[in-house]
Amino acid sequence: MRRGRLPHAPGGEDDSRQREEEGTDVKVRTPPKAWPTRRYARRKTGGGRFATHLPLMIRQFELVEIVRAYNPGADEALLNRAYVFGVRAHGGQTRASGEPYFNHPVEVAAILTELRLDDETIVTALLHDTIEDTAATRDELANLFGEEVARLVEGVTKLSKLELSNARASKEQAQAENLRKLLVAMAEDPRVLLVKMADRLHNMRTIGHLREDKRKRIARETLDIFAPLAGRMGMQAMREELEDLSFAVLEPEARHSVMRRFVHLRRQTGDEAMTDVITALEETLYEAGVSGAVSGREKRPYSIWRKMQSKGVSFEQLSDIIAFRVVVEEEEACYRALGAVHRRFRAIPERFKDYVSVPKENGYRSLHTSVIGPHGAWIEIQIRTKQMHEVAETGVAAHWAYKNGKRGENPFAVDPFRWLRDLVDQVARGATPADDPDAFLEEAKREMHIDEIYCFTPRGRVVALPSGAVALDLAYAIHTDLGHTAVGARIDGRRAALWTRLRNGQTVEILQSDGQRPSPLWRDIVKTGRAKAAIRSRLRADEKSNASAIGRKIVESAFERANVAFSDKAMDAAARRLGYADRDALLADVGAARLTAVQVVDAVYPEEAGFGTGAEGGASPGAVSPLGPGRTESVVLRAGGGSLSMPTAPCCRPVPGERVIGLREPKRGFRLHAIDCPTLEQYEDAMERWIDVAWADDAGDCAEHAATILLTLCNEPGALGEICGLIGRSGANIEDLLMIDRQPDYFSIRFDIAVRDIRHLTGLIAAIKAQPVAAEARRLRRVGSPSSDHKQRDQIAEAGERPGMMPTPRPAERNEAQPKAASDASSADA
Repeated sequence: MRRGRLPHAPGGEDDSRQREEEGTDVKVRTPPKAWPTRRYARRKTGGGRFATHLPLMIRQFELVEIVRAYNPGADEALLNRAYVFGVRAHGGQTRASGEPYFNHPVEVAAILTELRLDDETIVTALLHDTIEDTAATRDELANLFGEEVARLVEGVTKLSKLELSNARASKEQAQAENLRKLLVAMAEDPRVLLVKMADRLHNMRTIGHLREDKRKRIARETLDIFAPLAGRMGMQAMREELEDLSFAVLEPEARHSVMRRFVHLRRQTGDEAMTDVITALEETLYEAGVSGAVSGREKRPYSIWRKMQSKGVSFEQLSDIIAFRVVVEEEEACYRALGAVHRRFRAIPERFKDYVSVPKENGYRSLHTSVIGPHGAWIEIQIRTKQMHEVAETGVAAHWAYKNGKRGENPFAVDPFRWLRDLVDQVARGATPADDPDAFLEEAKREMHIDEIYCFTPRGRVVALPSGAVALDLAYAIHTDLGHTAVGARIDGRRAALWTRLRNGQTVEILQSDGQRPSPLWRDIVKTGRAKAAIRSRLRADEKSNASAIGRKIVESAFERANVAFSDKAMDAAARRLGYADRDALLADVGAARLTAVQVVDAVYPEEAGFGTGAEGGASPGAVSPLGPGRTESVVLRAGGGSLSMPTAPCCRPVPGERVIGLREPKRGFRLHAIDCPTLEQYEDAMERWIDVAWADDAGDCAEHAATILLTLCNEPGALGEICGLIGRSGANIEDLLMIDRQPDYFSIRFDIAVRDIRHLTGLIAAIKAQPVAAEARRLRRVGSPSSDHKQRDQIAEAGERPGMMPTPRPAERNEAQPKAASDASSADA
């Protein structure tokens, strides 16, 4: 028997796996069809559930022969040097199983030979642990094996070292940083990913020798990160094996249950059911004049279990646990085979997908259809060419694969690395929050766990989006500027909102306006990482620009009141002395309330400011304002694009026309407060936190200022519709409404509306009061979060204003039945 082996893709379905678990000493088995067929020997060691069979190490000449079998021009001397160097470097090191450590790099290299990869990748696999675990250095590898090999080994080593360096970090931080580095390394050279995937695959195959807690941690990471990443890169065979190996560790009982049901199903149906379907498909192809190979396979245990969990059904209720594949010679034959199958068997509506004309983002191409088979059961059929099949099984590895002794041409119809480059670019630009582990992991996993839909633009362009995407996602997928200015959509000719969920095959036109700007709420609406990153980046840029503009106004006012000259040169000097990169960063910190204008004046003119530690010492945070007692800095607040804006405080929610004050609050920056807001009382002794803010003349030109009114209406038909119609006719827009209380005669509703200014709001409240159905109408200043809305009824009752407790007025008295609180409505000069 020849020594050595080729790694196996376990899943529990094959009888050879079951024979191994019975415990004889030496086994010979044939790998499944997903891997090239070669026989190998194993010796058993250990015991218990995770007892394994340690492979006999592949010898040097055997590895070279395997590579030469698919690449006759392989550099034998390079492979031999790498093998000998690895043996000597790892010396007497052993793994947890007791086997020589170098067996692991050899097994990783063997996995990559099955993908028919180039010499440099195989050599990298043999050496991938030398820099990390031995005395070998990068320079030594570069001298012996070339710069390309040294760079690849270093890339894999950085990933492994990162896991060790993050041992003290939180689980989320470590996982996020590992994934970020892996993505960056992949973008530089995807072969780093291939070596890392093969390394993880062999580690999962030998995971039984580790402690249980470590097994579960590694298996969970594999299932969450590496398996979907393999699928995203089109490496379907490797993805399925990683999933099943992780499934066996994390849910052993569930996997055993699925396997037991598989065995029971085989006993009931034997091989006849699968054979009958294969025979029927072969006859159908022959009659249609299509040459192709037909095969059937049971789906993997993890795939079955995941479908049972997602659909909430039992094993017996699943109709597609067996899938059939038709592999033909040419693309045109795929459609002829599809037509023949649909003529022979009844097709199931909405179960057809054409990934040939519209490939998936990872390069996958195939026709999928489901029909009612010979025995009345649903049959899932995939139709593809040989090249499509190779891409579907090996994914990105097909870029470097050798076929018939030559490097193959690019087999991908689309660029499978586009999503990766986009994600890495987002990380590099800071648009994707790598410093927020939860957010980064969520977005990265969303990119990897992709179930696509396909929509069309009015010009016929096909746009691939993840399932659940909305119209705004499509806008950002087409172009970032289109997303920023989107105001609505037209889906299949009908007007729709930007948050409308898209379905497969819809035609979507994005409506835009030059005055539109992204809203922070958009981050929660969109589903794609690209859209989230673009929105986040634009909001940060707008926030910084706005803060810088506000800061400039504040500093200009401070310089003017201190009777000193303001200039860009003075700002540059202040930035240097206060440790800022430039004046824009300094002004942005002033506008964001992280720095005071007093400190800026003190940094440039300490003598005029009358306090400070001098130019070299910086400013004193507790200094008294040089503007005089009770004096405030002033800034004019404008509305509209490109002008200054400041968030309104939720405690009073002022609108244009009201007298307002800008208050610098700890950790919140500047916020607008109405002059009569109770919050200002807390800062009466800290006037240096105040800035005098005035609304500009155009501040009320657009109805984008939120206000809340509390209405008590008579409980009669049409009352709510009458009030809603009045609000609409007045030019205000209802953004939300909430039923606060309901009684037999009256009900109370909270309306969130958008108004132009205080006159608009006051006039609307007056108009509502004049309606016969209105018993109360007043402005509500403090509005809680949605989670606290249910408490408002009790709060109103405690204040003695519960509408349901009022006596029922007669129809003629309704106009006079106004509670005292109605006079609370703010006036134009409040």
